[in-house]
Amino acid sequence: MAVLLAFGLALLITPLVRKWAFKCGALDRPNQRKVHHQVMPRLGGLAIFISFLTAVLITREITLQVAGLLTGGFLIILLGFLDDTRGVSPRVKLAGQVVAACAVIPFGLEVNFLTNPLSDEPLLLGFLSIPVTVLWIVSVTNAVNLIDGLDGLASGITCIASLTLAAVVCIEMYQSVSSPAQWEAVVLALILAAAVLGFLRYNFYPAKIFLGDTGSMYLGFSVAVLSIMGLAKSATFISVIIPIVILGIPLLDTVFAILRRYMGQKPIFQPDREHLHHRLIQMGMSHRQAVLSIYGVSIVLGLSAIILTLMTTKQAAIFLVALSTIVLVAANKIGVTRAGGRAPYLTHPNKQQRSSRM
Repeated sequence: MAVLLAFGLALLITPLVRKWAFKCGALDRPNQRKVHHQVMPRLGGLAIFISFLTAVLITREITLQVAGLLTGGFLIILLGFLDDTRGVSPRVKLAGQVVAACAVIPFGLEVNFLTNPLSDEPLLLGFLSIPVTVLWIVSVTNAVNLIDGLDGLASGITCIASLTLAAVVCIEMYQSVSSPAQWEAVVLALILAAAVLGFLRYNFYPAKIFLGDTGSMYLGFSVAVLSIMGLAKSATFISVIIPIVILGIPLLDTVFAILRRYMGQKPIFQPDREHLHHRLIQMGMSHRQAVLSIYGVSIVLGLSAIILTLMTTKQAAIFLVALSTIVLVAANKIGVTRAGGRAPYLTHPNKQQRSSRM
């Protein structure tokens, strides 16, 4: 019921949020570095949040950790709303993300240890628990925010990641002693995926509304926190790797962007036109083809995460080496690891392609 409710609400609420975005001025206007050619509303994340929140409040028991997820999510939504309507500096945005990440810790949403692949004894984090938790949440939040560059891209990837997370946690629960928090993480991940799927009806190319920072940050934040709920309490080595594999596309794209800008002696927060989706378009793909291709890679990584869950530690290590090699070779061939090149849509301004940001 919760899943259907979230999906139905997103279908109904998104058009209303779209109209309100025009009224309150939350608009993405075309300029030289963007590829959409008309003013677009960008408060889509608000529709997802309202749908998710309503479904959870009506159908779920509000445990301590669920309350933490909702509290942190509200703070991120507020930050994104301010950015979409008034604009905030990168420093203020980062500070707001850190505050939201810290807000979930008193609710028991914390990474207390990391597993040691060379020993059965976990590595207790102690006083490092809080910074590790905040680093993970902020990193995933920004990774999804940065990859939100084409219609339906970030929302689709997050939907796939949420479904994969639910499947992986179910397998973990079957293989070992489960906790109520893990089952709650499964249900919440499915509710989030349903809300995103309902919103995707209006966000897929050609989009009628953008996620905006309200949505991209909220989705990244939610998946990061849900991964802590579902997997961070497991003592297996694989449980540490799984969330990274599930979120492979946004995380790797962010890492490559940071390295690319650092090597090119450019500010880390300076936008460029060399993310994965830009490179695919430069290779001649259409907007829709680029998005569907990245969906495909995300599905492959999701299936890889599920396969890893079923492997022994030694088998998983070999699989990860092979997977990492393939990813790095492909990334280098596509060109996301190096600067240079000019996007073809910059030389063909009549192409009707859209993006929420560059």
